[in-house]
Amino acid sequence: MELLLPNPANSTPLTTLGFLDRAATAYGDSPSIVYNNVSYTWLQTHCRCLQMASSLTSLGIQRGQVVSVVAPNVPSMYELQFAVPMSGAVLNNINTRLDAHTLSILLQHSESKLVFVDHHSSSLVLEAISLFPRNTKHPQLILIDDEMVSSGSKSTSSTSHFLDHYEGILEDGDPKFKWVRPKSEWDPMVLNYTSGTTSCPKGVSLSHRAIFIKTMDALVDWSVPNQPVYLWTLPIFHANGWSFPWGMAAVGGTNICLRKVDPSQIYRLIKQHKVTHMCGAPVVLNMLSNSPDLETLDHHVQILTAGAPPPAPVLARTESMGFVVSHGYGLTETGGIVVSCAWKQKWNKLPLTERARLKSRQGVNTVGLTEADVFDPKTGEPVKRDGKTVGEVVLRGGSLMLGYLKDTEGTSKCMRENGWFYTGDVGVIHPDGYLEIKDRSKDIIISGGENISSPEVESVLYSHPAVNEAAVVAKPDKFWGETPCAFVSLKKNGELTQKPSEKEIIQYCRDRLPHYMVPKTVVFENELPKTSTGKVQKFILRRIAKAMS
Repeated sequence: MELLLPNPANSTPLTTLGFLDRAATAYGDSPSIVYNNVSYTWLQTHCRCLQMASSLTSLGIQRGQVVSVVAPNVPSMYELQFAVPMSGAVLNNINTRLDAHTLSILLQHSESKLVFVDHHSSSLVLEAISLFPRNTKHPQLILIDDEMVSSGSKSTSSTSHFLDHYEGILEDGDPKFKWVRPKSEWDPMVLNYTSGTTSCPKGVSLSHRAIFIKTMDALVDWSVPNQPVYLWTLPIFHANGWSFPWGMAAVGGTNICLRKVDPSQIYRLIKQHKVTHMCGAPVVLNMLSNSPDLETLDHHVQILTAGAPPPAPVLARTESMGFVVSHGYGLTETGGIVVSCAWKQKWNKLPLTERARLKSRQGVNTVGLTEADVFDPKTGEPVKRDGKTVGEVVLRGGSLMLGYLKDTEGTSKCMRENGWFYTGDVGVIHPDGYLEIKDRSKDIIISGGENISSPEVESVLYSHPAVNEAAVVAKPDKFWGETPCAFVSLKKNGELTQKPSEKEIIQYCRDRLPHYMVPKTVVFENELPKTSTGKVQKFILRRIAKAMS
C-alpha cells in the first residue's frame, strides 16, 4: 500500500484547550460554574478565559514561561486551567498547604513569572517571596478575592504588593482574543510538583498531548455523560484535578466550586444542585461515612477515589449510603488515574463486603494507558499472577510526563531505557489480571524477614467500630529489625461509647491477622497528619515511631 504522510489538515497538535471553544457553542447558555451566589454560563466562561489569556500576554507573559496559581477550588482557579495555557504559558498549580520555605523553593525552581494568589494565602506567598535570595527577581503577584466577586463590591484588601485584583486584570482583556495554540502537541502545558509525602517535591512536566489523552481517557473510563453536575471536592491543584477541569468543558458539565472540604457542606450541595459526580481521596470517603450529618442520599452520586488504597470497610460504608464508588490509581507523573478497577456485572451479585474487597483493588490499565504491570526488582521480569508475589508497579503510555524539570538524573531513574516508567509502588497481579497496590516501596515493613503490607493491617484497623483513621508504619526493633506501629484516631460521634485501649486494639488485630502482621504498638492521635489531598504523611509518623524506639 502507498505510504501517505501526515499533512497540516490531519496533524493539528492535540490540546484540551479547544474544548472550551466547543463548550461555548454547544452549551453556551448552560451553567458552567456555580459558587455561592455566583454563576456563569459556558459562553461567559469562554469569554472570561479569553480575556484573562489576553491580559497575560499584555503583561508580557511569553510562550513557555511559567505562571503559578496558589488557590483553592474557586471559580478563578477553574478559569486559570484554561486561561494560562491559552496565553502560551505553562500552568503551575501549587498546593495551598505548603510552608513558605517550600513554596519559595518551588517558585524559584520553576522560574515563575507571575503568581495568582488567593487572598487567604497572600501572607504565605509574600513570606515565600521574602525568602528569595538578594538581587533575585521575583514573580509579579495578582490577588484572587472571590469574596469581592460574591458580594459584587470592591475589595478592601491591601494591594500594595500586588499588580491588581483578578477581576481588574481580567477586565482589561480582549474577549475575542485569538488564543495561543501549541506549536507541537509535545509542548509543555502544565508543571505539577509531587506531593512530597515520601521525598523532596519534583517538578513534573506534562505536554498538551498527555493532558489530551488523559482527559479523554478519564471521561471514557468513568463513563461520564453529557452535562453532569460535578462537585469539586478534589483540589484542582492536585494533578490538575485528575484532568476534570478540561473534561467538564468537553461534556458541558456544571462545576460546583467548593473552597473547603466539609461533610455538612458536601451533603447540602449534593441536595441543592443534584450533584451527579465528585472525586476525592479515601479520606473524603471516610469523612462522609463518619460525619454527624451522615444520611442516605435521595439519588446516586458517582464518586471516584484514588491515592492511598481505600480500606474495604470504608468503601462498604460509603456505598451503603448511596454513593457509587469507582476506584483507580495514578500519580502526578501520569496526569491522573491510569489504572482503574473495571467493574464486572457479575460482581453485583456478591455480598457488600466482598464487593468492597474487590473494589479496593486498583484494577487494570485504562484504555488510554498502553500497559501496566508488576516487575520483579531482581530479574526485571513480570511477577507471577498469583496475587501474592510482590514487585514494582511499572507503566507506559501517552499520558505519562515528559520528565522532571531540571532533573535529568531523576527522570532517567524512573523512565528507563526499557520503555517503562517505574512508579516506586509495590504491588501484585491477581490471577484475573487485576493489579493491587500493596505499599509504597518505602512503606513496606520488614519484620524478622517477613514483608508486611501496611494497607492490609490498616484495612483491619478500619473495620474496628471505634476507629476513624488508621495508618501503620515501621518502628525500629533491635530483635525483629522492624515491627508494625499503628497510629489511630477514634470516632467522636455517638457511635463511640467507650474508648478502646491499646491492648484491645492489638487483640482485635490478632484475631484477624497473622501474628507477625499484628501491630506491637498503638498510638492514639486526635487526627493523623495529612497532605491537602488526604494522603497520610507517613514520613512524619515514621519519625515519631523512630523516636519511640
